[in-house]
Amino acid sequence: MSENTYQPPKVWTWDKDSGGGAFANINRPISGATHDKELPVGKHPLQLYSLGTPNGQKVTIMLEELLAKGVKEAEYDAWLIRIGEGDQFSSGFVDVNPNSKIPALRDHSTTPPTRVFESGAILLYLAEKFGHFLPKDPAGRTETLNWLFWLQGSAPFLGGGFGHFYNYAPVKIEYAINRFTMEAKRQLDVLDKQLATHKFVAGDEYTIADMAIWPWYGNVVLGNVYNAAEFLEASGYQNVLRWAKEVAERPAVKRGRMVNRTFGEPSEQLHERHDASDFDTHTEDKRNG
Repeated sequence: MSENTYQPPKVWTWDKDSGGGAFANINRPISGATHDKELPVGKHPLQLYSLGTPNGQKVTIMLEELLAKGVKEAEYDAWLIRIGEGDQFSSGFVDVNPNSKIPALRDHSTTPPTRVFESGAILLYLAEKFGHFLPKDPAGRTETLNWLFWLQGSAPFLGGGFGHFYNYAPVKIEYAINRFTMEAKRQLDVLDKQLATHKFVAGDEYTIADMAIWPWYGNVVLGNVYNAAEFLEASGYQNVLRWAKEVAERPAVKRGRMVNRTFGEPSEQLHERHDASDFDTHTEDKRNG
């Protein structure tokens, strides 16, 4: 490692022209709206504003799983929020999520409409609203929430830490990559040991814990994000791989990870979703295109 002579200043100042990689144009040290724009509202009570990143996939997978169970009230409109273009800083989006992060949900079945932000909070809200994917018994419920909150605390080290410095950062910093790789592998080891004795993360029942964790750790070990499966020696986490492959084969997961997706194979992208038939129309369009 080359010698680093950088010394932090006593008072940090924002240099707008300092670069910062793929997300430099949306990074800023202040919150709030940058422009006035109302969010669209579709025909269903549940209005989702999101992007098909791992955090966004959590909620669309949950909604598709609810619909697969026959919960018709879980029908939803999914509107695309292009975070690279700053859509999350519109006045309408900030009104739903003052933190300007996807996903954000507004439930129009209540008066006034209920806003729900932070992906874990949305999963919990939907599980409690519809009575699925969260065990009723206190022990099962607590174990599920243990892992849901584990994910919420751990994923930033995998995404903003490892994923950023390994895959996105314009300068490869050995210390940062080593630091976050070690933590990512430690987290995978935690999951692997849990899944060695459980079919799903929180036990033998598929829950919101799996829906929260799979888009991050499942996608990583399956090679779907960061191009890092080989680097992390993902094949060594056999229990995580077994679980990741099983969850990936669920029809609702396949649909959920397509919604609001703007990257990857065109056949895996459904920029907006307003009805279940949108998946069929999308497939037909790709076949004819």
